[in-house]
Amino acid sequence: MKKRTLGTSGFEVSELGFGCMGLSHGYANQPDRKEAIRVLRDAVEQGITFFDTAEVYGPYTNEEIVGEALEPFKGEVVIATKFGFKNGSNAALDSRPETIRKVVDASLRRLRIDTIDLLYQHRVDPTVPIEEVAGTVKDLIATGKVKHFGLSEAGAVTIRKAHAVQPVTALQSEYSLWWREPEEKVFPVLEELGIGFVPFSPLGRGFLTGKMTADTQFAKEDGRSYFPRFQKENMEANQAFVDILDRVAKVKGASTAQVALAWILAQKPWIVPIPGTTKSERLKENIGAGVLKLSPLELSTISEAADSIEAKGGRYPESLDQVIDREA
Repeated sequence: MKKRTLGTSGFEVSELGFGCMGLSHGYANQPDRKEAIRVLRDAVEQGITFFDTAEVYGPYTNEEIVGEALEPFKGEVVIATKFGFKNGSNAALDSRPETIRKVVDASLRRLRIDTIDLLYQHRVDPTVPIEEVAGTVKDLIATGKVKHFGLSEAGAVTIRKAHAVQPVTALQSEYSLWWREPEEKVFPVLEELGIGFVPFSPLGRGFLTGKMTADTQFAKEDGRSYFPRFQKENMEANQAFVDILDRVAKVKGASTAQVALAWILAQKPWIVPIPGTTKSERLKENIGAGVLKLSPLELSTISEAADSIEAKGGRYPESLDQVIDREA
């Protein structure tokens, strides 16, 4: 698999990463621990070197699975994890310096590593100045516990303030054909400051794979069951995004998922999507996006068609939407 560098940091990773959350958190039909470990090791064997987790996924169990799965590959892979919530729950934010230090020590133990390659603030905490957060991570980098600093779902102002204290290696935010908000205000700042971009949910939480319909039923424990975009009437309207991808996929002899990922990869050379999966066959399919070449005409056709459609339904329920940093 080809490599990419996140911004100008020199932090090199595989051009596709692996979002580990779904192996133990957020979705129904999670694999057992043994199968989750097998899928992660299969990802390494197929060339993926960049793995994304967080203490809140589980909580804690996701880091434990990642730690066990990747322990044999120390020096060959890089791991990103996150802090920013209170007591491992996404019910309340907490980025106080003492919490950050405590979380990092616990994550290191669960991940079975000596240094966290990329440490993100999971969500911006309005009660703690971002300069204080960045300064704490700077201290952790100085002690060798962390290598790179990242932010997740942060706005342009926050990014600039943090970067002035400790260079930000990467911003992680949702980005896909049906959620392109980062392009307008965030991308120019990232390019200016030399910061990489790591899109989560690049396949629209599975919707852009084309394997769902408006009649798809989600189990109660599946987060999509209460996400506005996955309510039946909104899924019916949003099928238009899948249709765009499907038309190109049929011409290219590819899957809609591969076209969706290839479109993202073509936007900027410093973008590294992190699709997740629980199945090795889907993993192989996603990796195929790296060899799928979309022409300039195909890329512009996809983008222009998507521009003419408005995605229906908010991407988060109101309770989660309130913790997104929307500074201009």
